[in-house]
Amino acid sequence: MLRKAPQRRSNLEIIANILRLARKGARKTRIVYGANLNFKMLGEYLADLESKGLVTCSRNNGGLVMTTEKGKELLRQFQEFLRLYQESPIIA
Repeated sequence: MLRKAPQRRSNLEIIANILRLARKGARKTRIVYGANLNFKMLGEYLADLESKGLVTCSRNNGGLVMTTEKGKELLRQFQEFLRLYQESPIIA
């Protein structure tokens, strides 16, 4: 029996992971390791998330990243979507 090759994560999964890791505040290094990203990729994601008001990035506090209330709401909605999707019957 053939195994399915592992699929890459979607951008939404990566974003949700970053938002989850930064809920109570996290330094960039913690997010890089926790989300399995490199610093360049994290910088690109953080710039986008910050421009949309989903995270705040402190420049003078050691690079602390915090998920905003808007980001927490997006994370809740994403998790609810995943829950509903996984419960749905397969439609043929």
